[in-house]
Amino acid sequence: MIAKVERMSDSPDRRPDLRISDTDRDRAAEVLREAHAEGRISIDELDERLTSVYSAKTFADLVPVTRDLPATRDAAAAATPARTRIGGTPRFKLSLAILGGASRDGRWVVPPEYTAVATLGGIKLDMRDATFAEAETTIKAFAVMGGMEITVPEDAEVEVGAFGVRAAWTTAGRVQVRPGRRGSASPALR
Repeated sequence: MIAKVERMSDSPDRRPDLRISDTDRDRAAEVLREAHAEGRISIDELDERLTSVYSAKTFADLVPVTRDLPATRDAAAAATPARTRIGGTPRFKLSLAILGGASRDGRWVVPPEYTAVATLGGIKLDMRDATFAEAETTIKAFAVMGGMEITVPEDAEVEVGAFGVRAAWTTAGRVQVRPGRRGSASPALR
């Protein structure tokens, strides 16, 4: 019996015939850019290989593009995250938007507790490229006649609890609670 595979990380055998996502292509492209920066491949070779990466459909298509680079053993290795998601020292613990907006995205360290307050304003928190100070993070989000958009990494464990006063809240995408994964490299968000 073969289980339905939704992401490469879900595949226990990392089959090369699985279709790849844009994220997988971006990871392979990053390996190539690093190889160019280290002088391992020329700019012309980088351009040629990037063309192959962005037209690839399966992990097997990525193998010839990255096989000869010491940074990866094969395309499946290029498709795994290069950095750990847990660890680091946070600089920010609060986002505040009053009659305006605030956003936090890109590379940043999410503290164990983060508060976001929007009054007549909006806040966007994007944690897809963030690292997390600890394995479990609590986001306290308050919006009074304002809006909030929180984007989490695809591999995050998420638990949502909310209520609205003169407001509404929704979840988009697949939000599941999967407790009990101690030792996981994926963050848990509440």
